[in-house]
Amino acid sequence: MKRNTVDIITLGCSKNLVDSEKLMRQLQANGYQVTHDSATPSGEIAVINTCGFIGDAKEESINTILEFCQAKEEGRLKKVYVMGCLSERYLKELEDEIPQVDKFYGKFDWVELLNDLGNSYQQECKLERCLTTPKHYAYLKISEGCDRRCSYCAIPIITGKHVSRPMEEILDEVRLLVSQGVKEFQVIAQELTYYGLDLYKKHALPELIERMAEIPGVEWIRLHYAYPANFPTELFKVMREHKNVCRYMDIALQHVSDNMLKRMHRHVSKEETYNLITRFREEVPGIHLRTTFMVGFPGETEQDFEELKEFVRWAKFDRMGAFAYSEEEGTYSAKHYEDDIPEDVKQRRLDELMAIQQRIAAELNEQKVGQEMRVVIDRLEGDYYIGRTEFDSPEVDPEVLILRDEIELTIGASYDVLITKAEEFDLYAKVL
Repeated sequence: MKRNTVDIITLGCSKNLVDSEKLMRQLQANGYQVTHDSATPSGEIAVINTCGFIGDAKEESINTILEFCQAKEEGRLKKVYVMGCLSERYLKELEDEIPQVDKFYGKFDWVELLNDLGNSYQQECKLERCLTTPKHYAYLKISEGCDRRCSYCAIPIITGKHVSRPMEEILDEVRLLVSQGVKEFQVIAQELTYYGLDLYKKHALPELIERMAEIPGVEWIRLHYAYPANFPTELFKVMREHKNVCRYMDIALQHVSDNMLKRMHRHVSKEETYNLITRFREEVPGIHLRTTFMVGFPGETEQDFEELKEFVRWAKFDRMGAFAYSEEEGTYSAKHYEDDIPEDVKQRRLDELMAIQQRIAAELNEQKVGQEMRVVIDRLEGDYYIGRTEFDSPEVDPEVLILRDEIELTIGASYDVLITKAEEFDLYAKVL
């Protein structure tokens, strides 16, 4: 057990990761050694940053907490602290159920943790963090919370109302990260398109992205978690005019039938959804769209599901995920709808939808063979350098594999490559 060493374990999404990175920097500024997601945690203190979004994530968070409590009981650890979404949502219950944890913190009060360790928040490090990603890219969180009230979603219960970060502060953080070698930014929020409405009384995302794109050293900007209703279409122009704004949009659509969209409180119609996808493709030629869908929502009929399948075949999404509805306590749908779709039907629909997407993904990948593309190299793994194109976000999207024995490449550098072969989810290439 290493003295003055803190192991931080992050579960859940990239938004949590940013919080962990900020806490790590604060701990460092207070004289601690810090590790992140270590395979063999060795510090005397562990901080677990939990996810509380859906059943599986909650289960993983609970199991991880119990594992570390076990280590504490065996004397391999002195203190266990828990923060993040799960403890924000179930603070009281967790305190009662797992008393071995030294203290639970919510999602936003982790600064208290520093005080409890006898340290203070270092204001001069406010914009700094310890990057846990490869040093050429970083996640950039531009807001917290969500004002959308989708009937199935517990996130507003956990994170509260939408709060945008001031634009100047975000741009200062980008400049700081660029000075540390970051070239690629994954812009994230619970809901990107709402950015600025609280602070500036207007959709300010297009202006923010334009100003980011003008900062020297910013090579790629990629946008995550947009919402289809009232989409700020001025963004199309920004994407077209700035080469460093990736032609990529991660926009969660969830469904397409009017019946489902209404029951889900999505405030968008089937027709508007079709029109938005058409407009994306017309205004930003070559754009790659990533989306997610939900099947088995209460009241989903076979007709609703057929409409969804037809839409997926028509839209030919470059990247698509799907999941089966699971009831989240406290949400509108948990209170007002009966979870009436049998599990086997949910699973069948999920499998059918993903099978359609699998064929589309394979077809779209195949079309890239023979094309020249720009690729950033993330890592070396076995016999291959692993890279990504502007159309691929880390962790979730396909990768480009380049044989290491052909040429020596630099991690974090970009290269022009020729795509030589396609598999369902990955591409193979050689450097030009």
